[in-house]
Amino acid sequence: LKTFVFDIPDIIYLHEVPFHVANLDDLHQKHIRWLRTLPRVKPFYAVKCNSTPAVIRMLSTLGTGFDCASKGEIELVLSLGVTPEKIIFAHTTKPQSHIKYASTRGVDMMTFDCEEELLKISACHTRAKLVLRIAVDDSKSAIKLSQKFGTKPSVVKKLLERCKELDLEVIGVSFHVGSGCTDSLAYRQAIEDARHVFDTAVLLGFQMRLLDIGGGFPGKEGFQIQFDEFSKVINEALDKFFPADSGVQVIAEPGRYYVDSAFTLAVNVFAKKVVMDDSSSDPENDRVMMYYISDGVFGSLNCLIYDPAHTNVAPYLHRKRYRSIIWGPTCDSLDRVTATYWMPEVQVGDWLLIDNMGAYSVCCSSDFSFFDKADIYPVLSADVVEAQAPCALSSHIYLSLPYLTLWVRGGAVHK
Repeated sequence: LKTFVFDIPDIIYLHEVPFHVANLDDLHQKHIRWLRTLPRVKPFYAVKCNSTPAVIRMLSTLGTGFDCASKGEIELVLSLGVTPEKIIFAHTTKPQSHIKYASTRGVDMMTFDCEEELLKISACHTRAKLVLRIAVDDSKSAIKLSQKFGTKPSVVKKLLERCKELDLEVIGVSFHVGSGCTDSLAYRQAIEDARHVFDTAVLLGFQMRLLDIGGGFPGKEGFQIQFDEFSKVINEALDKFFPADSGVQVIAEPGRYYVDSAFTLAVNVFAKKVVMDDSSSDPENDRVMMYYISDGVFGSLNCLIYDPAHTNVAPYLHRKRYRSIIWGPTCDSLDRVTATYWMPEVQVGDWLLIDNMGAYSVCCSSDFSFFDKADIYPVLSADVVEAQAPCALSSHIYLSLPYLTLWVRGGAVHK
């Protein structure tokens, strides 16, 4: 790749603060794959997943819409030049002040799933274009959402009739099969369920023109086979239940799909302890290495607590591996990154690279105990800059991509 290069010492050698390298080329490649694989589905990026301004700017330049869940997210996206019609306020339970803010800023498209929400919208945003979120089968997903969001089929007609009484405009249906879904057929069933809701709404006189198929799309490296499988099922279901000539716009809310593999976290080993395992009968494996790193579960690695993740730390290859425990920087014993992780021995001052860190990491990071939050350094190749409106992207910080594959030890860079 042709890249702009910043001098690496200022970033790595002179401090111990963790940092992310955000490979914006990866976003660009993901977007191209999306357009080729799901040509009828317009992506509305889920800002909650990673709200880094460089990510928002890049996706805006590529032409995506944005799924916002709060006043703050709407405010951020608008401040970066996104127009209101490219935003869906995709949260079914919104504070009244947030609804009022959306109204004043011209963000009209929003979701709902209960009568109480309709009453708030009726009082605060009479121009709203409503999207009814339905509960769908998410039993094959790692993170289930239908227990918290979405209306049941038995309530759909009553809610739509209430919209008529309140003179509110309903334009579509949304659903979410859950995050980490392992069953592609869940999308087919959900799309069929949405078709039934469309038919009910049309009979009540609504002009239905939007289908939102939610998120849950995989984004880690090596995800292509699963994503292609999901896309095939989605395309077939859309052709059957919402054919291209139906006049229905189809959107989705991908989050981790775009950013998961784009972010790599670099953490500094600032302390080390060797503990002897008295219970071991193997003299070759009677030591446990304990490492303390500059980021942890109260920071970027918070996803280890609530989001299914398999941390892949990348030190030297082809060296003897030891049982290791990696701890975060805080005094809390819950701040454990890995337990019984087999890896080569490293030293204080070394840096570890952790991949697939773009989703629900930096956005959920805290400053607990006032440890530094990880810095973020966006990376973009010259080829992409030239292809995607250089003026719109000129404010990014550039690093050389090859440094993602290097191992840093004692102030020197090793391949």
